Amino acid sequence: MKNAVFCAILLAAVAIPSGAAAQQCNITQTIAGTRLDINATGEVTRVPDVAIISAGVVSRSPSATAALQDSANKMSQVLAALKRAGVADRDVQTSNVSLNPEYRYPENQSPQLVGYTASNSLTVRFRDIGNSGKILDALVREGANQINGPTLVVDKPEAALDEARAKAVASGRARAELYARSLGMHVARVVFVSESENSPVSPPMPMYARAEVAGAPATKIEPGEQKLQVNLAMVFELQ
Repeated sequence: MKNAVFCAILLAAVAIPSGAAAQQCNITQTIAGTRLDINATGEVTRVPDVAIISAGVVSRSPSATAALQDSANKMSQVLAALKRAGVADRDVQTSNVSLNPEYRYPENQSPQLVGYTASNSLTVRFRDIGNSGKILDALVREGANQINGPTLVVDKPEAALDEARAKAVASGRARAELYARSLGMHVARVVFVSESENSPVSPPMPMYARAEVAGAPATKIEPGEQKLQVNLAMVFELQ
């Protein structure tokens, strides 16, 4: 009973989320000393090496067939431009094909069908971020009129995440030692460790196709640095 009360006090003090708190307090093994619950975070930074971008074409025509055909023709040109730029087939994936009617709404009259809008979009992974801006400009010249992104990611993050995990464990252990010293106790053992979901990637910022202007600078994508984070819930026994 004493341990359960102490757990509740510590959980409130460190503001552990309710889901994590429930998971941490349901430990079946016996703790002879005093239980200490810790949330620990490990972070590392890496330079992203892949840019994920959505590129598409939108066509409008009085007939559905013509809208779809025009969209398909423009997309063929976009795909050819990607192939010329050296983008591998495995890095290009169709993400959406749609056809929607367009209506005019005259006052006090029934809606009138005026045409159709066809949309065709791709998700493209650029493994050479330095050249991805130039490729985007080429896609616009070939008919792409919808571009969104980029989402910048680390292609193989496991080694970096393992480094973050080690930092999280060290941070949790150091904090437990601090609590123990402050209470005139020592850390007897680690009772429980649980890894929560890694921090989500930041949402992509929109990049809009720009009009071609003589002498205008080329689109450029700067990779910067990305933070990879691991969160641990740890339970220690203090004596």
